[in-house]
Amino acid sequence: MPAGLKRLLRHLSIDVSPLRDSRDYRLLFGSGVITMFGTLISLVAVPYQMKELTDSYLAVGLVSLAEFVPMVVCGLWGGAIADALDRRKIIVLSELGLLVTSAALMVNAMLPDPQVWVLYVMGAVSTGIACLQRPSMEAALQQIVKHEQQGAAAVLSSLRWNFGAIVAPALGGLLVTTYGVAVAYGIDMATFVLSLALLWRMRSLPPAEHAAPASLKSLVEGVRYAVGRSDLMGTYLVDIAAMVFAMATALFPFLADELRAPQALGLLYSAAAVGALIASLTSAWTARVQRQGLGVIVAAALWGVAVALTGLAPNVWLVFVCIALAGAADMVSGIFRMTMWNQTIPQELRGRLAGIELLSYASGPMLGNARASLMANFGGTRFSLGAGGLLCVAAVLALGTALPKFRRYDARTDEHALAEKARREATV
Repeated sequence: MPAGLKRLLRHLSIDVSPLRDSRDYRLLFGSGVITMFGTLISLVAVPYQMKELTDSYLAVGLVSLAEFVPMVVCGLWGGAIADALDRRKIIVLSELGLLVTSAALMVNAMLPDPQVWVLYVMGAVSTGIACLQRPSMEAALQQIVKHEQQGAAAVLSSLRWNFGAIVAPALGGLLVTTYGVAVAYGIDMATFVLSLALLWRMRSLPPAEHAAPASLKSLVEGVRYAVGRSDLMGTYLVDIAAMVFAMATALFPFLADELRAPQALGLLYSAAAVGALIASLTSAWTARVQRQGLGVIVAAALWGVAVALTGLAPNVWLVFVCIALAGAADMVSGIFRMTMWNQTIPQELRGRLAGIELLSYASGPMLGNARASLMANFGGTRFSLGAGGLLCVAAVLALGTALPKFRRYDARTDEHALAEKARREATV
């Protein structure tokens, strides 16, 4: 094989050094792979069961609405407790709580007359518990993965998620239609049991020596820190802008009909995950990028361009390619953002900032789909996609111009990145 081709393949291959070097990361990664499948299966099962019980579009839509408030409240509070308590303990207890919610859904599904209110309550409770847990899981990476391997860990986490996002929903659809929702919930419950067996073996992940107790004051301190760093604010604002102006999965059922390919609806929903998976598999090059702020700007702008091109694509296969390109660009943006967060945020604040991050990347798609639906109502599906994509590019470039510190961020010279690297080297 030519030497040039060997170098290219090496640059595109996945860096698995975090899995090789950190036992705790292997346990956390394995736990995430297992529970992700169960969780995504349940995400298919809950709306399916609600449709079967009520035959109401509104009832199905209210499931997401019931989950919004717990997401906001528990996401922020989860960040506060992640900085104040042992992160491993939070992760394990949350996993146990999610096991209980899956068991409740399974028992309800097995009743002769399943109750609709259980789906709303358990959906809200499970979302709240997951949002309490997520900041601790994000912050734990900083403690169990080496500073220079944070980019590789971000790639591996993205790879895990995108593989599951392609496979698990299809498996969930097969399970609920063939064997029923009770079986799907039972599998979800079993994944939490297996996950707990792995998480229990992790070492303790105590808070920083002078960690602030969880309180409203500590939450305000985290927000103040984030606002005081324009490079961090850039990661949040660019992602929110990209999602608000260009997220449009709510239009896919209409787009499939316009393409005269209603049977391809599932293909449209999986396209972004396929693109993101390919980006993850070939993303070793991202670990060598030091200007991650500029990388986020470029990737988010390309996401908008790909969505705009989706509005022009004449057939379902070109639409699939455009959506896949958008998913790939979004994944690269996510890798750069996660690397910046884990390499620059102090350990004693990492959990609270992870809570803010959760709100930034979870609220954007919700608002984006609402925007897409409203624009489509006035100008049609193609107009909403095209105009939304162009607005995304304009907003991202405007934010890049307005936040020069974010645009010029360089991990080799940034004071926060150098301070965090020095702290971790001193700890080792």
